[in-house]
Amino acid sequence: MAAAGMLLLGACSSVKDDAEIRRLAQPVGATDRADNIHSLWMGSWLAAILIGLLVWGLIGYACIKFRRRRDDEIPVQTRYNLPIEILYTVAPVIVVLVLFYFTVITQNQVLAAASESGKAATHKITVVGQQWSWTFNYDADKALDGKTTVYDVGTPADRPTLVLPVNQSVQIQLRSPDVIHSFWVPAFLFKMDVIPGRDNHFAFTPTRTGTFVGRCAELCGTYHSRMLFDVRIVSPSEYAAHLRALRRLGNVGQNLGGSEVNQQNGLQNEVQDNDQSTGASQ
Repeated sequence: MAAAGMLLLGACSSVKDDAEIRRLAQPVGATDRADNIHSLWMGSWLAAILIGLLVWGLIGYACIKFRRRRDDEIPVQTRYNLPIEILYTVAPVIVVLVLFYFTVITQNQVLAAASESGKAATHKITVVGQQWSWTFNYDADKALDGKTTVYDVGTPADRPTLVLPVNQSVQIQLRSPDVIHSFWVPAFLFKMDVIPGRDNHFAFTPTRTGTFVGRCAELCGTYHSRMLFDVRIVSPSEYAAHLRALRRLGNVGQNLGGSEVNQQNGLQNEVQDNDQSTGASQ
């Protein structure tokens, strides 16, 4: 029985490994924009492999064609070879231009606004990255009454969770009150910097349920490595229930943080306590 169990687990692991190999280590996408990024990823690898084969083929050809055939024979010493020089000057430019073209096409597809599909995003969420956690504002969401904004917060010790409804469009607005952060969810195959004073935003539609890990991908200070969060994609009814729970907790209104770290909601009391304890020790 134990042997059968080990065999089954080994088979599952093998299937998973095979899938990862076929995707060249990229995770399975969880949004409608992920396929575009995955296609660019696979195309870039294909181009790199073909160029590598060409380069190694030319090296092998030169090693064989122009090798010393007799002990007293020195291969022809050529100062330059015009065709080869043109090739290794023009070819990299062509490669860069082709990759640049497909990168721009993919970027436009991924960053296209939800309104370009003919209708505005169903849900708008303002994500605040601050030293060193995240705040998620569900702005006047239709899952409530279309007027009330609720928010969820976290700390480095208690990571927050961004809840999203499956198969419904979402627009993410990014904001930072202190330094540059970066909103990254590997399963989205996407990240975007959170820059103070800059209106960075993107839209997508979650396509499968599950819980996914998110993190800050920009070195932002002492506890950057603990600036983690989870993304939970659920059914629309579960999403609405989550927003109602936040309203019952009193997390009502837009929480955008302050201009200084000690003004962040959830951190102000901690800073005051530390100041008081420091004063008492003195």
